[in-house]
Amino acid sequence: MNSSAARLGALTLLAALCPWAQAAEPLRIGAIVDMTGVYSGIGGPGGVTAVKMAVQDFGGTVLGRPIEVLSADYQNKVDITSTRAREWLDRQNVEMIIESTDSASALALQKLGESKKKISIFAGSATTELTGKQCSPYGIHYVYNTYALANGTARAIVDEGKKDWFFITADYAFGHALEANAASVVEASGGKVLGKIRHPLSASDFASFLLQAQASKAQVIGLANAGRDTQNAVRQAREFGFGSGKQVVAPLLIFDSDLKGMGLNASQGLQFTTAFYWDYNDETRAFGKKFYGQTKMMPTMVQAGMYSAVMHYLKAVQAAGTVEADKVMEKMRATPVNDFFAKDGRILANGLMLHDMYLAEAKKPAESKGEWDLLKILRVIPRDQAFEPLEKSACPLKG
Repeated sequence: MNSSAARLGALTLLAALCPWAQAAEPLRIGAIVDMTGVYSGIGGPGGVTAVKMAVQDFGGTVLGRPIEVLSADYQNKVDITSTRAREWLDRQNVEMIIESTDSASALALQKLGESKKKISIFAGSATTELTGKQCSPYGIHYVYNTYALANGTARAIVDEGKKDWFFITADYAFGHALEANAASVVEASGGKVLGKIRHPLSASDFASFLLQAQASKAQVIGLANAGRDTQNAVRQAREFGFGSGKQVVAPLLIFDSDLKGMGLNASQGLQFTTAFYWDYNDETRAFGKKFYGQTKMMPTMVQAGMYSAVMHYLKAVQAAGTVEADKVMEKMRATPVNDFFAKDGRILANGLMLHDMYLAEAKKPAESKGEWDLLKILRVIPRDQAFEPLEKSACPLKG
């Protein structure tokens, strides 16, 4: 055997016997979003970009391992979510999955993550079940939930004296939960729910729903939906004259991307609750401009939350010195979130990331000074008022 062959043989044997001599396996993060459907503007491709930005800004490696981002379109379907997530966890060694905007899929993902002892982070799904009865020691609900959305918006409108409500609700877990939370706020404040109607996901025509709402003579038409469904409902409500008389429209979940999609002529004056606005302060503006540089859009609260959550996760992995889920979760809970997205945010024992929310209002066209100058923050809703207290949670993981 010549010397070159001998050296090659020795190197091959060394690589086989010493894992440290081989290239480190990437730490893989999976981002599963709605790429083209009704919620694609909320998380979607922009959410995947936000995750990749966080990885890049972290430095691209952790614990000596390169960080790799996988992404998939789950089409707002539970079976697709479960199949893709299982493949990632079982075959591609994905350590953490972050998702956006489908509550039914999120609940399935959280259950799967718990069975595999892998971390799941929910940036756009809203159901409180994620931190309620179906909570998980490996699940984190990061941006908002139906309790915070309903509590902020419904309480503000009821406080203005508008107490009779009618709900137009998306007919799945998210819509049902949002409607229920808002109805509880209305009734606890002395108001009444005069009626409700459910609509399928991706509805294009809201005329019949709006006619029933109009006939109820309710002061407030609560929209317990999101994305293009909310946009379509608001546009058609303006055509029916809502907002100019005694009946007003109250979207319980709306994003700045929705305001831009509808235009301020249709959305002006709408009050709603948000977890983030790109033009709130210098830190949010800096992130917004950086995100815009890559997407030509300003970030929604889901996209901003996805960046923040991934950065918090990677810092916890670094601090824990391992990707082992229990130890990483321990670090994530013990470390406050302090960045452009949240100040002194805290991950509670039930997985809820507790942080301030904001009551916002869509600007009038004359008030807007630019393409993405869409809303104004009316007031801060302190975290302890925005979210349900831990002691009232139905989650058994209360510490």
